[in-house]
Amino acid sequence: MSSQSHTGADADAAEVENMVRSLSLEEKVALMSGKGFYQSAAKRIRGLVFEPYCIGGHSERLGFDGIYFSDGPRGCTMGRSTCFPVAIARGASFDVELEERIGDAIGKEVRAQGCNTFGGVCINLLRHPAWGRAQEGYGEDPVLLGEMGAAITRGVQRHNVVATVKHFALNSIENSRFKVNVRADERVLREVYLPHFKRVIDEGAGAVMSAYNKVNGFYCGHNPHLLTDILRNDWGFDGVVMSDWILGCYGPDAAEAGLDIEAPEPRFYGETLIEAVRDGRVPEAAVDRAVRNILTLQLRFFRKPDPQIYDVSLVASPAHRLLAREAAEAGAVLLKNDRGLLPLERSKLRRVALIGPLAETGNLGDNGSSRVMPPEIVTLAEGLRAALEPYCRLTVHDGASLNEAVALARGADAVILAVGLTADDEGEYIAIPVPAKDGGAPTTREIGGDRLSLSLAPAQDVLVKAVARANPNSIVTLIGGSAITMDHWKDDVAAILMLWYPGMEGGHAAARLLLGEAMPGGKLPFSIPAQEQDLPFFRSEVDEIEYGLFHGYTKLDREGLTPAFPFGFGLSYTNFRIGKPAMVRDGNGWTFRVEVTNTGKRAGSEVVQLYLGLERSRIQRARKLLRGFRKVHLASGESAEVDFNLTRDDLAYWNEAANDWAIEDIPYTAYIGTSSRHADLQAVEFSL
Repeated sequence: MSSQSHTGADADAAEVENMVRSLSLEEKVALMSGKGFYQSAAKRIRGLVFEPYCIGGHSERLGFDGIYFSDGPRGCTMGRSTCFPVAIARGASFDVELEERIGDAIGKEVRAQGCNTFGGVCINLLRHPAWGRAQEGYGEDPVLLGEMGAAITRGVQRHNVVATVKHFALNSIENSRFKVNVRADERVLREVYLPHFKRVIDEGAGAVMSAYNKVNGFYCGHNPHLLTDILRNDWGFDGVVMSDWILGCYGPDAAEAGLDIEAPEPRFYGETLIEAVRDGRVPEAAVDRAVRNILTLQLRFFRKPDPQIYDVSLVASPAHRLLAREAAEAGAVLLKNDRGLLPLERSKLRRVALIGPLAETGNLGDNGSSRVMPPEIVTLAEGLRAALEPYCRLTVHDGASLNEAVALARGADAVILAVGLTADDEGEYIAIPVPAKDGGAPTTREIGGDRLSLSLAPAQDVLVKAVARANPNSIVTLIGGSAITMDHWKDDVAAILMLWYPGMEGGHAAARLLLGEAMPGGKLPFSIPAQEQDLPFFRSEVDEIEYGLFHGYTKLDREGLTPAFPFGFGLSYTNFRIGKPAMVRDGNGWTFRVEVTNTGKRAGSEVVQLYLGLERSRIQRARKLLRGFRKVHLASGESAEVDFNLTRDDLAYWNEAANDWAIEDIPYTAYIGTSSRHADLQAVEFSL
């Protein structure tokens, strides 16, 4: 995983061993946690931004400044950084190259602001779209998560910034995250909830953050099966494992399970760990192992010569803001476009109405650990004013008065509805203390957390339906971090554009998309069900839950349920034709080739997807599984060939009896097309 030569790695290992032998127990334990977080957090609570703080690894005697952490994944959480669209929006782009460029920009901003570790490779699988932190991950499929996570890892680590992959593992319920015990058998772990972590580890990610929850009875930070058996022994991970913040460690025994750093400051490491070692409850060999990992990581990343100067002028630079806008455009998903209403033509517009509670809201996503505070935010109203007002009249209304909104809609050539979610509705769960007033008792204000419903707030549903009745040229722009059900009104509106939380340049991106200056480039990274009961069981307040093999499109496929919008679906302003796939057998697998042609009048992009069909399996398996995707950008009339390679490993399932991977000798099918919907796929049969 390291880029070092074998000789260099041996030299580093020898140097590390000499360092470990030279350290006292107190010095070793001091490397396993840090300080400064609480002072930095206090400044942020008072309205200021985070300043760098050390979570471990500092040793003046050994010449290590330590591990300075910035969270993510919307960008660097230090200072006034570029706020990119949330990760789920970038997952919707299905654009690996773009995500690597975003990682490159984030790595520069992390370095420019005094940090060397980035905690924004969030690849928890979206089992159920009510999960409050869905926006921080890339979607519901392990292959999509793994490839996007690997891409941002490559970009970030190009600048000697440690990419931290999180939260390991099975972390997908927010309100119960500190207590819930997730039960999952070994096959479910290996096939569904861990492959994307392995993919990013194989890419060379330097650090792993454990999750708050329990897995099969053990807190993740104390789980030897996850941290040692799988991560270290099976996958060969040679980096650092850190806890999630403050409540990710519950005792000094975590060191023996494989937790190297208790972040961000010691509760159970520090003096408590020293005492546990001295009285024999924790072997000093466990401390030595952790210290060895910490020192090796710092040699790998922090002692490399770096020719680039990371000046603060890089932070929220024009180039990075342009990249944020590009990402917002690439991830926007066009779900509906009746009569070709979009893109709007400026020459035909005299009056446009922008209606809805999110029209003038700087809505970047949740206010938890992933929050980025950019120097400015372009709202939807600001973006549309800049694009439209030289040519026509734009009227903005918050929709609070239904009668006023309907009257405004009736007089407009087109209506753009700005509806969706905010940090109050979803995100990391936070209880904010509210001081007492007039002699009363202090209270708390709760924000974020898991969603109680996948639909819009009732008032927004009513607003959309009423406006659509008043004006047939109604376009819904949806803001949010996960699936939103639309059965109350989706048949009434002409167009639906999912913008997600689109980042600091979201308003400009939205205007360009609506006016055709940019092409919606996204596909759904999850399934939107026809009804919520089609999804797996989910409850935000739960002590224990069992995870199985099927969720999202795999569950819908297996049960014969038709989604409202399938995984991988998204429309365009142009059209594409997928040719008949051809297959070539090679030594260890199969190559599938297909020609893609842009048959429309505009340049655009298509995401070609490869699914492995498993209908003839003799064991319980999904009907099909995503095994690859390629995003191609084509001018009008242009064609390109897209290749997919399948290996025998892509066919494997986890055989619990053998405790190893196995392959069935059965007929398989390769499905190639533009979404997971059967009608959008072409089939090629093959066998071993």
